[in-house]
Amino acid sequence: MKRVVVFGIFDGVHEGHRDLFRQARELNLPLSTPGVDRGGELIVIVGRDAIAEQLKGKKPKYTESERVKMVQVEPFVDNAVLGDTEPSTYTVLVQYNPDVVCLGYDQDELEADLQAWLQKTGKNIQIHRAQPYGDGALHNSRL
Repeated sequence: MKRVVVFGIFDGVHEGHRDLFRQARELNLPLSTPGVDRGGELIVIVGRDAIAEQLKGKKPKYTESERVKMVQVEPFVDNAVLGDTEPSTYTVLVQYNPDVVCLGYDQDELEADLQAWLQKTGKNIQIHRAQPYGDGALHNSRL
């Protein structure tokens, strides 16, 4: 069983986010296995308000606590937690010790930053890149 984490702002959960959660969850055990406990765990790390504003150049529509609550009720998600207060520190990864980080198809900058952190710290966490949902049109910046 694996522990998988996903990072994001999740300023309103849409079908693209749900598909990301599904893909991340499938890294534990394929969902199509009937009668088998999926095992593993999916933790969604929700970006803090200040980090979201810094990265996106605007305040999120929903507060960080509202966004955690929205994500927590999603069926593929085992736990939703707030991310770090400082960018590039990844203390949340040290705390939850995942086997895999599943990145969205559009998280290039996060992947580069995470790779640098992994190399610096010597942590052994696999990085998996999810496929876009449909044509990628369900991106918050396009909605």
